[in-house]
Amino acid sequence: MNKTELVDAIAKKAGLKKTEAEKFVKAFTDSVTKELKKGGKVQLVGFGTFEVSKRSARTGRNPQTGATMKIAASKAPKFKAGKALKDALN
Repeated sequence: MNKTELVDAIAKKAGLKKTEAEKFVKAFTDSVTKELKKGGKVQLVGFGTFEVSKRSARTGRNPQTGATMKIAASKAPKFKAGKALKDALN
């Protein structure tokens, strides 16, 4: 499911216009992004938790040349599914 299909599904399920559903999806993604940038987490009970995973700096190898190189520390978004979501899938 892509963003357009998600907007259509939300509009149909909630009885909204597609433009309203699109505003909702944008507001949701913007809010989650803003919170993660601050280093926080977004917890939706029963659905899951969005949080930031920190990756430390390390050395790696260039697969083409075999030369060692430094890989900088970085942050990555992470999603951990909640119990209700896991139960719904099983």
